[in-house]
Amino acid sequence: METNTNRQIVSTDWLAEHLSNPDVAVIDCRFVLGKPGAGLQAYTASHIPGALYFDLEHDLSGPKSADGHGGRHPLPDTASLSRLFSSAGIDETVTVVAYDDQDLAMASRLWWLLRYMGHDRVVVLDGGWQAWQRKEYPVTSEITTRPARRFTASPRPEMLATVEDVKHRSEQAALIDSRAKERYSGQQETIDRKAGHIPGALHYFFKENLTADGTLRSTPELRERFTPLANQQELIIYCGSGVTACVNLLALHQIGRPDARLYLGSWSDWCSYDNPVATGDQP
Repeated sequence: METNTNRQIVSTDWLAEHLSNPDVAVIDCRFVLGKPGAGLQAYTASHIPGALYFDLEHDLSGPKSADGHGGRHPLPDTASLSRLFSSAGIDETVTVVAYDDQDLAMASRLWWLLRYMGHDRVVVLDGGWQAWQRKEYPVTSEITTRPARRFTASPRPEMLATVEDVKHRSEQAALIDSRAKERYSGQQETIDRKAGHIPGALHYFFKENLTADGTLRSTPELRERFTPLANQQELIIYCGSGVTACVNLLALHQIGRPDARLYLGSWSDWCSYDNPVATGDQP
């Protein structure tokens, strides 16, 4: 099935038109950091008809290590993700539509994971749950299932950057920090062990990819936003734990930079080692 011009996002109108298609799988990714179970509770109360639920920490992340290496939301192993996607009725013919109510962050994490696993038929619902509600499209509390299908994994390790890749990146590589300015500058840090950013990292807050109503900015606007990176041969994107960085990756994909890599462990991995830390507004 083709999406609208094969973009990485689809509108609520597009999803409403294709909602009954068995080759479209809708995944609710709502999650609230620091409030385990809140996303599932929201899904149970009301969701898009036919949607299944994936939890950021239980489904879209692997086990955390005691020393913090790998970050707060490590990459799940290939077998676990294959079982998850198979049980959700996802195979190579299925278009996955991911949505959340957290500025596309959780949905973009699923978008990135599916692409990492070799599945390109995945899009993010533009504007998420809020946009669906604004259109007054139907919602339900009915929990449904999809018949299982066989998901075939073809992992793409080239989409990942490790802590060593970041430390030894070339001069032609731009490192992008996706967190809020106060976390980048080191003025505030309530989650991770240290405050600040990776030395040399540029600041591109992920929410600045969005309009006031939570939809993704137009391609020309995004292209203008990332103009300073146009001549960079390599892009490595990070955030706190490899979640909100995926919104920057989504935006970069929209403007023709699908080669940008995710430092999945991100700041939570970086500061678990004895690595240098920068503070202030400059790289």
